[in-house]
Amino acid sequence: MDETYIKVKGNWVYLYRAVDKHGKTLDFMLSQRRNKPAATKFFARMLEVNGLPRKIVIDKSGANTAGIKAINKMLKGFGCPIPIEMVRRKYLNNIVEQDHRFIKRRTRPMLGFKAFASAAATLDGIEVAHMIRKGQLTPGICPFRQFAELAA
Repeated sequence: MDETYIKVKGNWVYLYRAVDKHGKTLDFMLSQRRNKPAATKFFARMLEVNGLPRKIVIDKSGANTAGIKAINKMLKGFGCPIPIEMVRRKYLNNIVEQDHRFIKRRTRPMLGFKAFASAAATLDGIEVAHMIRKGQLTPGICPFRQFAELAA
């Protein structure tokens, strides 16, 4: 799990992204802040969609650490016996760091976005197209057909 910066209305906003160890995109979320509530919201949404992981690799961000601790506290309240292990190593999140460049390659020529809603919609399309390109959604079907079905 990691976040990257995107410029909206001249201000930096944060694109939270989660990628598994095989390079498949699990979830993404655009947030105006990089703090504990934003990280907690992203982790909760990611866990709801993808299930409970054993480990999460993050950088040394305090917001992400606080978010995982808050999620572990919630899981303990629900009766989950094993908390999510948090791994904070400098080079273990290189998979997600390298995956950021595909998003940056598409957004850098745009020189930022005018509105948060348009940035979120555009980044959703870029992420879905990137997931299709990686062969992540439905193997054996034409990528254009998948995109057309998702867009409809």
